[in-house]
Amino acid sequence: MSEPTTQRYGLPLLQPAQAQKHVTVNEALMRLDGLVNLVLQSTGAPTPPATATDGQCWGVPFGALGDWAGNAGRIAIRSNGGWVYADPQRGQQAFVRDLGATALWTGSQWASGAITLGAMGAGLSAGVTEAEVDIVAGTAFWSGVFIPANTLVIGVTGRVIQPITGTLTSWNIGISGSATRFGAGLGVEKNSWSQGLLTTPTAYYAATNLRLSATGGAFESGRVRLAIHWLEQRLPDAA
Repeated sequence: MSEPTTQRYGLPLLQPAQAQKHVTVNEALMRLDGLVNLVLQSTGAPTPPATATDGQCWGVPFGALGDWAGNAGRIAIRSNGGWVYADPQRGQQAFVRDLGATALWTGSQWASGAITLGAMGAGLSAGVTEAEVDIVAGTAFWSGVFIPANTLVIGVTGRVIQPITGTLTSWNIGISGSATRFGAGLGVEKNSWSQGLLTTPTAYYAATNLRLSATGGAFESGRVRLAIHWLEQRLPDAA
């Protein structure tokens, strides 16, 4: 006969006249330590990490290998040098550390940035694409930071983390055909920033590269951080 457990997370329950009750209680506490205010280190790692701290959690992806094999879709909790598992509940929220975003369990996957969750899995997600960009010498260059396809862009923010040098007086953030779409006349000193909020959110149906351009001269060197802020529709689940 299987041991009695709680309904939602399978926490082990004490039995009458049970020996070594502390073992059962400690296991339940270890699981709770991981599940309360859930933080997932990752939802995409296919194998367990080489080292982990008790209480750290991972969302086990489909196709996982090693000690996680056969536990796809479950939460792996590090406990006493091994792993215990819990089944996420539909609508459960977690912070996914390597993505820097909250996620909801839809019943079949962790939906990063999910704001809403419909009965059939559809919803709206918010996301941010971040990168550090080394300034390239010249009057303009492609950043290599792309607006994701099929998203509604709210704006682009930026910060200078190494002073921008050259003959320019200021710089701009834009795209092909619109050099100042997300910012114009930006400062070149360290910690200068831009909050390029669009008056009207704009849909982008293809991945679109941000372009940086100089005003009043040319770039020489420097480094900036860019962040694209966007919304995305999620499709309903497959039948």
